[in-house]
Amino acid sequence: MRAGETEVSVLLAALRANAVTLDEVAEQFRRRTWARSSRPEPRTYREMAEQLDPGLPVPGSIDDVTSAYDRGDLTADQYDVLARAIADAFRAGAEQAGAERGDAQRELPQAGS
Repeated sequence: MRAGETEVSVLLAALRANAVTLDEVAEQFRRRTWARSSRPEPRTYREMAEQLDPGLPVPGSIDDVTSAYDRGDLTADQYDVLARAIADAFRAGAEQAGAERGDAQRELPQAGS
């Protein structure tokens, strides 16, 4: 990859060039681990307002997909398919993390044992 390129931007460029299908890109997006921004619970109205500002785009994230749609590089239908694939990946990651937490909790000794 060249400087400034991410796996996501390369896949989107390949889709635009018809080098891959929408289904292939969606499948890659489902298998990928996506960065998740978790913000702390705001303690003040100021912190709450600051969290409303989305901040700068994160390279290699769903921001690349949204930017491609905003530029007209993706149709609404393509964006919907890819956004669903990303949501599937988030759900799979959350399920896996929950299962791992459950395994860890089962391994802890029980009180009074």
